[in-house]
Amino acid sequence: MKKKINLRLIGMSIVAVIATMFCVTFVFYGLFQKQVRSDLRTNAEILKMTGLFEEDGKDTDNESVSSGEGSEKDTGSSEMLETLEERLSELDTLRITWVASDGTVLYDNDASADELENHLSRPEIADALENGEGEITRKSDTMDMNTMYYAVLLDDGSVLRLSADVRSIFSVFVTAFPVILLIVIVIIVLCALMAHVLTRKILAPIAQLAEHIEDSSHTPVYKELIPFVNTIRRQHENILSAARSRQDFTANVSHELKTPLTAISGYAELIENHMVSEEQETRFAAQIRQNADRLVSLINDIIRLSELDVGDDTQITFEQLDFYEAARERLDLLSVNAEKRNIRLSLTGESCTIRANRNMMTELIDNLCQNAIRYNNPGGRVTVTVRPEANGAVLTVADTGIGIPRDLQERVFERFYRVDKSRSKETGGTGLGLAIVKHIVELHDAEITLDSEVGKGTVITVRF
Repeated sequence: MKKKINLRLIGMSIVAVIATMFCVTFVFYGLFQKQVRSDLRTNAEILKMTGLFEEDGKDTDNESVSSGEGSEKDTGSSEMLETLEERLSELDTLRITWVASDGTVLYDNDASADELENHLSRPEIADALENGEGEITRKSDTMDMNTMYYAVLLDDGSVLRLSADVRSIFSVFVTAFPVILLIVIVIIVLCALMAHVLTRKILAPIAQLAEHIEDSSHTPVYKELIPFVNTIRRQHENILSAARSRQDFTANVSHELKTPLTAISGYAELIENHMVSEEQETRFAAQIRQNADRLVSLINDIIRLSELDVGDDTQITFEQLDFYEAARERLDLLSVNAEKRNIRLSLTGESCTIRANRNMMTELIDNLCQNAIRYNNPGGRVTVTVRPEANGAVLTVADTGIGIPRDLQERVFERFYRVDKSRSKETGGTGLGLAIVKHIVELHDAEITLDSEVGKGTVITVRF
């Protein structure tokens, strides 16, 4: 993670530096061109204001008219050119061209005016004659230079044009590339160092949080991590709770299995060594069978509970089930066991349909009724009620048994928990029946509640 953050920060820095370099180059080159245009305009306006070209032009015309001789005209022109060159010597970085209204070049400080072609077709000259001023930039691919021209119309109708050569942006960039490259390298190195420091600072709170993940008082530095940390802490607590539950379950299973096995082993040893009478052998054999039956029931419940623990509810087959009819069928089978214990078992309510797993519903009704019979008093009653309710159905199992103390009612759904341990052993209870019921209820998104009073009985309600 640290390496990825470092690489990404460095990559972003490189992209940002290069992009900034190109943008700054274009921006400053644009400003440079703008400044050159401004300087050309300013110099042209200054030269126009001096009247240098207009006055020279007028003197030249007057001399030509008065003398009428070519030699005198040539002398005047030579003197005018010398005067212009002397006065414009300070502007040797600019090319200055003076053009008559008909396009004839009167003066050029970079070439002989006689050798230059007519400039009337030049865009900047045409614009100046028409609009008072004109400008243009011509590119030279061979010279890798750009020439910027600015022309202004003089009062006498002639045009004064100034031009300057500027290097192209590519040429400027190539020239400055070594310096730019050095700057980029320095910036990238600095960015890499800063990325390393920044990454450490970013990850430091996370590393510190990882060391104190179990400490709920330790608040994350980044508020975005709060939901993530809360989820991890909940999962951590759930894992610890599950681990403790498995440990307790393993210990309880070992204890529950050990008790009947010890009894079976002890009775069998007495019989094997002929240490009991024939009458006692029969009684001991009955005890062995009873403990074996309890052992089988216990193993079956443990297996069933394990299946429900690891079971995938997507693999459970649900169907439209007549809940009342399912309860009636199961109570018919349980009635024999109820009669043996002198318990009256009855069913009330009406037909209603729920979407459920048939085998699980049979198991749920069986466990609840078996518990109601097992922890009842002789001559007591167990009443099972099935009735429809808004958006579902309700199953109620009420008995007139021993009841459950209020402070123990929340624990009756725990594995191997028994309110009356002595009666459980006498009646063959495994302590897993209600734990299985709770699992079945959860798999059906139902709700189970318990209401009990010591000496009066218990009512368990399941809402689907």
